[in-house]
Amino acid sequence: MPELPEVETSRRGITPHVLGKTFKDVIIRQPQLRWPVPEGLNSILPGLHLDKIERRGKYLLLATKAGTLILHLGMSGNLRISDSGQPVLKHDHADFIFTDGTILRFNDQRRFGAILWTSESVEQHALLAALGPEPLSEAFNAEFLLKRCQNRRIPIKSLIMDSHIVVGVGNIYASESLFLAGLHPTRPAEDIDLADCQRLCDAIKTVLLWAIEQGGTTLRDFVNAQGKPGYFQQSLSVYGRAGQACSQCAEPIQQVKIGQRASYFCGNCQS
Repeated sequence: MPELPEVETSRRGITPHVLGKTFKDVIIRQPQLRWPVPEGLNSILPGLHLDKIERRGKYLLLATKAGTLILHLGMSGNLRISDSGQPVLKHDHADFIFTDGTILRFNDQRRFGAILWTSESVEQHALLAALGPEPLSEAFNAEFLLKRCQNRRIPIKSLIMDSHIVVGVGNIYASESLFLAGLHPTRPAEDIDLADCQRLCDAIKTVLLWAIEQGGTTLRDFVNAQGKPGYFQQSLSVYGRAGQACSQCAEPIQQVKIGQRASYFCGNCQS
């Protein structure tokens, strides 16, 4: 599933190709994704100038003066830069065509992604209004995290994966961050002190930035705007490595389910 690094990789990948250009046409081949694609996009978007491309959590926000196109990649989605000479693939559900011939193509095999439109303030959209801070922002810091941990018995891994606490820390990156911070994923959040929070915040930022530099993680079907996979999976310390030797102490990596998600950790290095 595309997580924050994959979505940020997509944002950075498409920006040089479409930012500042003008929409010419929209082709919707599949009107039913996670939610219905808004009717009339092919009459709303043509003629509009793409002013900004931002990311909020796992949502891509393509802003114009008339409103914002909200894209979500779901479980298996990706965006590709294309042109009229490239064949349409089976799961290419939408084309956003610009006046210079550039095509931003939305592909989603499982159809859990979304294409939405709002003419109102995008920050107040129902999908965005309750989201926590961005993990790479100054707002996500040790003091903030400590307050969210207080009186919470849930595992610390579950807490940092809650998008109302902080956005974009998915299963892979939560496991890797907790390993880097030396914190056991099942440890109750209320047992985490300020020093722990500082290490964890630093670890989350480090892991996410490194993943973005590597173009994200390709475990199934994520590709970037040029159709290439991400390479962060080659740097994973614990995720998907159950039974293999820990890179720090050589003890076998363990696996446990937390909130129905597979979690990986070193019982010797994490406490």
